[in-house]
Amino acid sequence: MRIAITLLLLFLAGCQSVRPTVPAVPDWQSPQGREHAQLGVIIDLRSGQQISPQQLVDELATAGHVLVGEQHDNPDHHALQLWLLKALAQYRPTGSLLLEMLTPSQQGAVDSSRAATQANQSPADLAKALSWKEGWDWNYYGPIVRYALVQPYPLLAANLDREEIMAVYRQPPPLVGSASTAASVRTALQDDIRESHCGLLPESQMPPMLAIQQQRDRRMAEQIKAAPQPSILFAGAFHVRRDLGVPLHLQDLGDSTQTRVLTLAEVGRTVTAQQSDFVWYTAATPEQDHCAKLRKP
Repeated sequence: MRIAITLLLLFLAGCQSVRPTVPAVPDWQSPQGREHAQLGVIIDLRSGQQISPQQLVDELATAGHVLVGEQHDNPDHHALQLWLLKALAQYRPTGSLLLEMLTPSQQGAVDSSRAATQANQSPADLAKALSWKEGWDWNYYGPIVRYALVQPYPLLAANLDREEIMAVYRQPPPLVGSASTAASVRTALQDDIRESHCGLLPESQMPPMLAIQQQRDRRMAEQIKAAPQPSILFAGAFHVRRDLGVPLHLQDLGDSTQTRVLTLAEVGRTVTAQQSDFVWYTAATPEQDHCAKLRKP
């Protein structure tokens, strides 16, 4: 009996020793906020407690949908996204990765490039092969795409094509569901559209612009729901907000899969428990006055 107990203890100790650990967090690349007290801090917004990168991955690994909100021009956000893909892979097989930066018209090129890459025949100019849009800095997204193409799971488009956006602009379709169409949601989205356009957008443009925003969120939700699970979405932080974005559309689509939202935010930004489940504070990029350019005659 004593020998059996000893063997059992040794077995359990061995199981504990092989528990996966997350990779080292990448160094900060953005130049500002390096001395900020929030730098590198991860908060579980549900409890208000600070957690470690290891604890964050433990939490996200149990979710069927993981939505990661980014600031598009912050290199640290993209470095952490790549880190997260590698960390989660140690815990469970990923079903699919979806990107806001890809549209349906690019899916065929993505699939072809994935097949070629896995056959050791990766395109010499991958960005060109994918018809990658110039608005998304390839220096930031390229490493994520290259990593995803050699994985066993698919890389999927999550956005609308330009032709679809223009069709929504000309004739906004009805949006089905009570969560995403609540007056408070539509008002908050309109306020953000107004602010992001520096108050220069004519009020007559608000309905179609709101429709485009919500149809993009609805498409992301549809793609996530249909994608192999567990799925991961990388998109702008506003798109993944629990109180305004994709999670509401998943609810309206009747998706009951456990969803976790992680917001990557520059130090000094405010992220609430209504908006996200977790926030990870990063170094910051220099402030830019985009409105100044728009106000020039």
